[in-house]
Amino acid sequence: MKRHHSFIVAASIALAYAASATPSFAASTASASTLDASNPFAQVSPLPFHYPQFDKIKPEHFKPAYEAGMREQLREVDAIAANRAAPTFDNTIVAMEKSGRLLARVSTTFSNLQSANTNDDLDAIDREMSPVLAAHQDAIYMNAKLFARVKAVYDKRASLKLDAESEHLLERYHRDFVRAGANLSNADKEKLKAYNGEIASLQSKFAQNTLKEANASALIVDTRAELAGLSDTQIAAAADEAKKRGQDGKFAIVLGNTTGQAPLAQLTNRTTRERLLAASMARGSRGGEFDNRQLVLRLVTLRAQKAALLGYPNFAAYSLETETAKNPQAVNKLLADVIKPAEANARNEAGEIQKVIDAEKGGFQVGPQDWAYYTDKVRAQKFAFDENQLKPYFEMNNVVLNGVFYAANKEFGISFKERHDLPVYDPDVRVFDVFDTDGKQLAIFIMDYYARPNKQGGAWENEYVTQNKLLGTMPVVANHLNIPKPPAGQPTLLTFDEVTTAFHEFGHALHSMFSNVKYPTFGGANTARDFVEYPSQQNEMWASWPEVLASYAKHYQTGAPMPKALLDKVLATKTFNMGYITTEYTAAAILDQQWHQLAPNAIPTDVLGFEAQALANNGADFKPVPPRYRTTYFSHSFSLGYSAGYYAYLWSEKLAADTSAWFRENGGLQRKNGDTYRKMVLSRGGSQDELKTYHDFRGRDADIKPLLERRGLTGN
Repeated sequence: MKRHHSFIVAASIALAYAASATPSFAASTASASTLDASNPFAQVSPLPFHYPQFDKIKPEHFKPAYEAGMREQLREVDAIAANRAAPTFDNTIVAMEKSGRLLARVSTTFSNLQSANTNDDLDAIDREMSPVLAAHQDAIYMNAKLFARVKAVYDKRASLKLDAESEHLLERYHRDFVRAGANLSNADKEKLKAYNGEIASLQSKFAQNTLKEANASALIVDTRAELAGLSDTQIAAAADEAKKRGQDGKFAIVLGNTTGQAPLAQLTNRTTRERLLAASMARGSRGGEFDNRQLVLRLVTLRAQKAALLGYPNFAAYSLETETAKNPQAVNKLLADVIKPAEANARNEAGEIQKVIDAEKGGFQVGPQDWAYYTDKVRAQKFAFDENQLKPYFEMNNVVLNGVFYAANKEFGISFKERHDLPVYDPDVRVFDVFDTDGKQLAIFIMDYYARPNKQGGAWENEYVTQNKLLGTMPVVANHLNIPKPPAGQPTLLTFDEVTTAFHEFGHALHSMFSNVKYPTFGGANTARDFVEYPSQQNEMWASWPEVLASYAKHYQTGAPMPKALLDKVLATKTFNMGYITTEYTAAAILDQQWHQLAPNAIPTDVLGFEAQALANNGADFKPVPPRYRTTYFSHSFSLGYSAGYYAYLWSEKLAADTSAWFRENGGLQRKNGDTYRKMVLSRGGSQDELKTYHDFRGRDADIKPLLERRGLTGN
């Protein structure tokens, strides 16, 4: 897989998450009376679509708003539970959907800002509030009177004659209460509360350690010669970074999120490559205050104990029950079916790399530090070009306006207009109004593409406001990438991978923008984790679609289109190096599953030893291809909500590849196809079973063959 990005579900607790869209009317008297009116969260934002008041929100506003929001929601929930009227769908389920609006406002904004623009104050608030919010969630889901009302409505659901979305919501609430421990004894409820509180704290700590460790692990080199192969611009940026770190005259390479690091493709000095990769792979396991090994062991233990308390053999079984995969066996089969042909392809690719090394009389066997550098040489030999030839044709603004937005206009008829009157949390953030085919505003889109030291690694989408008819709100959505910002006056030129990432994340945004559901719980991309990456991966299709490429692939200086010969080579390389890409991803997904398929009495004591054995046992230990994330900096698994769920990208890609085949079968990038896809998939959100959504759209279950073809794995 080319990219693995986390779609960030912003709200911190389940019921606030369900009400994450703020209402289009003034905040209730209850919320106003418990929070000082000067706090920006005391009322819904007066800005268009309730866009956040970034210019007014300060760190000191969050904690009192959190506390007031929790008090308000508990009052609302207590009123529902104590209602003397017989339980009904409206006075119980719908009432719960409407609860927690203040808490939703603060938790959504806080979570999004902490991932995109954190600071020490926000990190401290997160550490303090994570266990408190977990306890608040437990107080709701373990409220016996409240669950009794939910169960009473659920038990008579057959006679209620609810519409399909309402019935689905009722089933969701009942399921979530049971999974949250509503049926446990009082003693076991207390155990579960303790587990949840500690898990929340440790996840927060893991995320903060990982970010701080990445910053602390930057590679420092003494001489310009050690950075041979990097451009003058990159070397200047490295010098600036070292100066910021108090090491004037030296050079610093800041680490990215994944095991592989972008400069490895350019650095000619093998020792520098070795040092850079070693620094990357040692993160979180080299001792010191940011070491994550003991955190991992404690998290895995707590999750396993939680699952056992709820009646599941392991945490993966608990987690996967609500996904479209349903169980660990199905996930293990998918990963096993993919890792074998992927690693076979990777070994063939390593053989091609070794030929280049030997021809240059390198005198060494290819290692993981060499792969990216020599892969570019193999690419140049096979296709007579390298990535640096492409970058002048991928200027960021042009990619967005004439690529990402162009494809969306052709597919769905929507249009975009940049605006400069809304506040932003960083000067590089851009804001666009999005208009539907009838000219009415559909959404507000926030674009945050540049890397910052206080920004989470990777790329993701989140929602500040979620569409739903119950509260009458429309989407405010954001895309986040981590593109290195060039020096002032220099253009931002992207790699093709970064271009495709922009299309990927905008697929998430489209999912959120086109939401057309009644209830907040189902709004936007609030779907099963192994479905949520489907629209984003589908949207990658247009990055290399000839008509779209012709629109945006133009030289940033001359405006000349990318030469057809070079364009043809780009298209011809779509499956190039896919053995490596698939192997590194699948290895990480295997690690995620192996950690979370452990029973409580089977937790190891040696993190790195277990990691090595798990990879070896599952045929994923080809040394030149390390996992995309090692355990100790695997944020998806240990802090971002993808625990036992990292496989979801591959599962979703099966749907995406099958859908891409549908587009090709029906004429490609045409409005009629986009309208069908929007109506039958994107607009549905989580309002019905996701596999039903797919089956209704495609007329059948997804076929795995297009996935294998997309990755060039059918020959093994």
